[in-house]
Amino acid sequence: MTSRTVRRRLLHGDVDGKKREHLITADLDDLNEPLLANDEEYNPKRLEKLEDIFYDERRKERLHWTLLFSQLLSEWAQWFAKIVLGSGSLIARLWTLPSTESGPIKKLLPPILSELQVARLGTLQKRLAVPFDGTCVEHQDALKQLWRLAYPKRELPELKSELWKEMGWQGCDPSTDFRGGGFISLENLIYFAQKYPEAFQNLLLKNEGNRAEWEYPFAVAGINISFMLVQMLNIQSGTPTTLSGVRFLRFLSDDEWAFDELFCVAFRVMDAHWLAKRASYMEFNEVLKSTKMQLERELALDDVTCVKDLPAYNLLRR
Repeated sequence: MTSRTVRRRLLHGDVDGKKREHLITADLDDLNEPLLANDEEYNPKRLEKLEDIFYDERRKERLHWTLLFSQLLSEWAQWFAKIVLGSGSLIARLWTLPSTESGPIKKLLPPILSELQVARLGTLQKRLAVPFDGTCVEHQDALKQLWRLAYPKRELPELKSELWKEMGWQGCDPSTDFRGGGFISLENLIYFAQKYPEAFQNLLLKNEGNRAEWEYPFAVAGINISFMLVQMLNIQSGTPTTLSGVRFLRFLSDDEWAFDELFCVAFRVMDAHWLAKRASYMEFNEVLKSTKMQLERELALDDVTCVKDLPAYNLLRR
């Protein structure tokens, strides 16, 4: 059997069906560019190629040391600004411009936070550390509260009932679906239902668009969105160092419920991508990835300082 090598190209687009994100794959036989020359044949340009390779290696080595030196200098500058000058001065802010590392995931030096940001980030991290406990009365009451918000005119079922599947839990016992989502994912759903009841009901009941026959389960989708945001923002422990996480810290200065607000936006964006793609259940992870990419692009915008500045926030008003 001959091996088949595929090259992949990722194209990006916007939501609402105008452009879509898709992959273009091509067999090597269809590509015009060669990969490796035949070693058995004499190549008169081979010596020149080797010289180019050695030159490139020396250039990469110099670049590596330059980046390393820049990183050390930036770290020293941040320490100097924080310890010697103080976080509130203009000079301190000038000395602590973000520095990036090379690699597939760009990371920034930990930013200097205000006391308000430190307090709110600490509160959020404590929330993230709480797992869902089906035996905890507080957590049971929260599940009941979510049901009442979702179905205000219906009778509250037992904590283990087939009726929970109608909300999008995978089984009759919702507590088995939380896994890595934690209690905060249930809090996110409750916040969504209270703050944006119309948008919440539209997503819960799948009122908008041409839906697939095999739809995503609403409640479980919410848990996955919470988990995705935690990973994207890099906020579970310590100070965020990803671009999205650092930008999110601005939101905490504006609103202590910024994470819950961002959850509502993310859920609405996910559903918009779902409809634009005309996706079905088995494509949920792909839709979640494209949702994450859109949120990262919007968080990187310079004029975005709070959740309501995000272009996607307008989806909650529809």
